[in-house]
Amino acid sequence: MSNRVYVLAQFKPKAGKEAELFEILKALEPDSYREEGCVQYLLTRQITHPSASNNEFTIVFNEIWESPEAWSAHGRRKQIQHFFTSQVEAETGLVEDVMVTAYTDEGSDYDKPIFE
Repeated sequence: MSNRVYVLAQFKPKAGKEAELFEILKALEPDSYREEGCVQYLLTRQITHPSASNNEFTIVFNEIWESPEAWSAHGRRKQIQHFFTSQVEAETGLVEDVMVTAYTDEGSDYDKPIFE
């Protein structure tokens, strides 16, 4: 069974603040990649494409963590907590809204092979 956690951390910037917010979020990448259990921590920006829908959450971290515990540890880092305090919770922050969702790659009722 896989313990990996796939996370989409989606950010809706305040009006006119997308470029500035992108740079602040980009600064979180290097240290996050150093964390134990971090497989991927990639900041992306929404593009217009005929095969895709657009929404107001134009900046997204695409994260893969080796385990739920590794992802939880990431959220306890001072750098991550400071970002949420200063940019999401504070009135002066650049984030209007945020949506963080987590996924697994395990199917429901997966018929896992038994090794004897």
